Amino acid sequence: MNTLSYKTKSERKEDVVRKWHLVDAEGEIVGRLSTKVAAILRGKHKPSYTPHIDTGDYVVIINAEKVRFTGSKMDQKEYIRYSGYPGGQKRRNAQEMLDKKPTAILEKSVKGMLPKNTLGRNMYRKLFVYAGSAHPHAAQKPETLEI
Repeated sequence: MNTLSYKTKSERKEDVVRKWHLVDAEGEIVGRLSTKVAAILRGKHKPSYTPHIDTGDYVVIINAEKVRFTGSKMDQKEYIRYSGYPGGQKRRNAQEMLDKKPTAILEKSVKGMLPKNTLGRNMYRKLFVYAGSAHPHAAQKPETLEI
């Protein structure tokens, strides 16, 4: 009888090693980019992934104003927000959103793919989205990630 014991190693939050990744969103499709970024924020790309621990890495997205949608989503997709007051529902299509607040498209997309709890909110804090190609995270030496 073999007495070898194989145990699954569960990562502890003290042992998590985080890296910085730089993603260029120029010409990328919003949904496909967002799923890959959400997986990195969750830590699913690591062998040490543990569902109840935030094992994810930091992600810096640049050129957010140059993302694209497939089909006619640019004109038909709507972003809805509500102020809480009667008649306070505001609608904005993707083209207006891209013109007024280009970073919000990727932020909303990625946030919707993360868990809806405290753990997901902590994962979302590791996402940094910038409209242009300049970002203030050069000191962290982010690795360029090909998506």
